[in-house]
Amino acid sequence: MYGARVALVDVVVVSYNSRGHLRACVEPLAAADDLAVIVADNASTDGGLSTLDGLDVTTIELSENGGFAVGCNAGWRAGSAPCVLFLNPDAVIEPDAVRRLARVLEDDHRVGAAGPKILEDGGVALSQRRFPRLSSTYASALFLHRALPHAAWTSELVADEAAYELAGSPDWVSGAGLMVRRDLLEALGGFDEGFFMYCEDKDLCRRIRAAGYDVRFEPEAVARHEGGASAPRASLLPVLAESRVRYARKHSGRVAASAERAGVGLGALTHMVVSRGGRAARSGHASALLVATGLRPHAR
Repeated sequence: MYGARVALVDVVVVSYNSRGHLRACVEPLAAADDLAVIVADNASTDGGLSTLDGLDVTTIELSENGGFAVGCNAGWRAGSAPCVLFLNPDAVIEPDAVRRLARVLEDDHRVGAAGPKILEDGGVALSQRRFPRLSSTYASALFLHRALPHAAWTSELVADEAAYELAGSPDWVSGAGLMVRRDLLEALGGFDEGFFMYCEDKDLCRRIRAAGYDVRFEPEAVARHEGGASAPRASLLPVLAESRVRYARKHSGRVAASAERAGVGLGALTHMVVSRGGRAARSGHASALLVATGLRPHAR
């Protein structure tokens, strides 16, 4: 336990069978006097929490895996610091980078959330994002984002390399490393637990912006991420489809949400047809198609 000390930032890590990464993620942060680390474990079966023995960390063992949003909410509600950094267990960030993100929030009361530059696979991960639009959904379904990778209307990803060298204000930033004001989390009720995985970060950023706050990208704070923004495993493709449809229903009108559902289904179909990922990938896309079209009510 981190006892009675007052922390500048609560770092919340949600783990699920993350034994191979968890200590490397937590150890450099647990030693910092002004940071408090809280690990919320989503009913893992790999004994990952035991790798944290000897570290100054608060652990929360959840009885079931209710999803990433559930773990995040359990984590931040267990702390008291004015800033909360949500960090993936396969990410590593140094204490000074965490403090830099906190300064972004401290220096401008209009900023509700901030994300670091994320390095992955020797390069910069495309962690700055645009909110979904029908143009980007259908462009992805028809592979136009590959033909026109730098056209803003074809993708949610901000692909301009120059955008990652300067501080910016994208629509939203990846939840792999996302710092949010505690008072704002309290006002908004934290993450929407209706999202099991995927889209909970863009949903939170959208609600932060709707509340009148800005979302910032801070390149002077750097994190390394093994998982990064890579495509989901085949088994998680239907979960992604379900989350995208739910997000559209929540934030769009009925007609636009129906069009988004159709676009998600079209993307699952076209990717199933051309997939080179073998049987598992085709099966994942097929399941996503069933979820998007409503023929399969739930992804899990």
